[in-house]
Amino acid sequence: MKLTLQLRSVSLLWRILFSTSIAITGLFAAMGWILQDQFVRIASLSLEEEAKASFQAYESLWNARADQLATVSLVLSKTPQVRAAFGTRDKATIRDVASEAWDTFSRRGTLFMVAEPGGAVIVAAGTAAQANIAEVPFVRSAASQFPRQARGFVSLDGSLYQIVVTPVYVAAVRGEALLNVLVAGIPVDTELANELKAATGGSDFLFSTHGHLVASTLAAAPADSSGAEHQIRVAGSKYYQFSSSLSDLDGNAIGELRILRSFELADKRISEMRTRLVALWIAAMLAGLALTYLLARRLLRPVAALDRSAVEIAKGNYDVKVPVEGGDEIGRLGETFNSMCASIRQGREDLIRQERIATIGRLSTSIIHDLRNPLASIYGGSEILVDSDLSPEQTRRLAHNIYRASRQVQDLLQELADVTQGRAHAREICRLREVVAAACEPLAATAQSHHVAVKIDVPDDVELPLDRSPMERVFQNLISNAIEAMPDGGEVSVHANCQDSQVFVSVEDNGPGIPTPIASQLFQPFVTAGKKNGMGLGLALSRKTVLSHGGDLWAEESARGAKFTMKLPV
Repeated sequence: MKLTLQLRSVSLLWRILFSTSIAITGLFAAMGWILQDQFVRIASLSLEEEAKASFQAYESLWNARADQLATVSLVLSKTPQVRAAFGTRDKATIRDVASEAWDTFSRRGTLFMVAEPGGAVIVAAGTAAQANIAEVPFVRSAASQFPRQARGFVSLDGSLYQIVVTPVYVAAVRGEALLNVLVAGIPVDTELANELKAATGGSDFLFSTHGHLVASTLAAAPADSSGAEHQIRVAGSKYYQFSSSLSDLDGNAIGELRILRSFELADKRISEMRTRLVALWIAAMLAGLALTYLLARRLLRPVAALDRSAVEIAKGNYDVKVPVEGGDEIGRLGETFNSMCASIRQGREDLIRQERIATIGRLSTSIIHDLRNPLASIYGGSEILVDSDLSPEQTRRLAHNIYRASRQVQDLLQELADVTQGRAHAREICRLREVVAAACEPLAATAQSHHVAVKIDVPDDVELPLDRSPMERVFQNLISNAIEAMPDGGEVSVHANCQDSQVFVSVEDNGPGIPTPIASQLFQPFVTAGKKNGMGLGLALSRKTVLSHGGDLWAEESARGAKFTMKLPV
């Protein structure tokens, strides 16, 4: 809530700048994320292609070596000296001839063996001589492919070899007979892995058999993921992995080749891209804010003028006018604002004129209402004097009533003159009982004709600062309404009591009470019910008079009839 109030107090220009900065930040964040994701995807695809290319280069190199072994083995198997030596079936002769021939054609570090068709080793040369291998059971597996050469991977004495098995046949009575088998192989070791790495542009090679790593170009051994993951970590570095199985002579998997391509270069490029994106974001943010600031100031200039004009209107200056620039939405808003100001000025003038007319009407209505009772007393008394033969006492009393009514008319006119000339009407300390008695005196004849008794229960020592004439009319109006509400007779009582610094005065009758339809609107102008004369202004004007004295007037529920209570300050 507090943050909302603070944002509302910020100027529109800064709110636009704040929104623009958020939008630019969000846009660049989304673009950066998309670019980074695309770059990572491209890098992964590139590494995948490089790994596949490394595998193809490995296959080409590997096949070339295998073909070389196969060619050398085939040449040896068809050499007359070798075939003649094999025909003697003398192991020493075979060993000497085969070893000499192999040393002539082969490269250093290769494996070479001459075995019987059952797998027993006759001659072992190269790395096989060092391994002291006596039997090679895989020869029996290769027999199913004879007379063709058989190729595959084998594990000998804890080492992995790629071998070529070549059969040697001699002429026999029933065709050719299998004499011996030549086994030639290339050891799979670290030297070979490094050679493959150099030939494939930096790909790392890992050879394993039966879960045991036999050759690797990495200093640290990776976790055994069995080719299930394309991305792995080795010593904190991320690599892309491509796996291929190594098959034996029967086509069964005997090991696994894993080719790894490092993400180091790709990560470096991604880091450089992030740095460039941040620099671009800062530059775009500054440029965007500067451009937004200039455009917003230009666009908000008419809005600021509208704001200043609205402040002037709030102060009551309706003559203000907004300068209109252009015909766009803000220009049309300025024209509408000027038209609105002109309408307000015209409406204000019309309202003042109507209010003056209404004030004159309300004042006239109030004067008519206040003059009705004294004029009725003058008219009635004069009519009785003219049409009746009265005693001196009756004449004197009627004359006194006519005099009081004419004085009341004169007081009303003087009050009107004071109001129109702006003079304050002075208040005086009055005895409340005398004010009530003066209000009841003109109503004595009417109360007697309606058989209504008026009782005044007001202490003599209650004195208040009152505007006497209007307060007399208040009590006169309340008592007159009570008398008129009881045409068959009744009783009206005026009671007063002091509480602290206030006086509570109640006027209560035992008539029919206040009609329900007008109970909630009793003190509104022109609300009346069941009265032959009157315009419904008495209670409204009476309450207004009491309020002007700092008190209040209200109606209360009563078991007897109607009850009105007023509160006046002492």
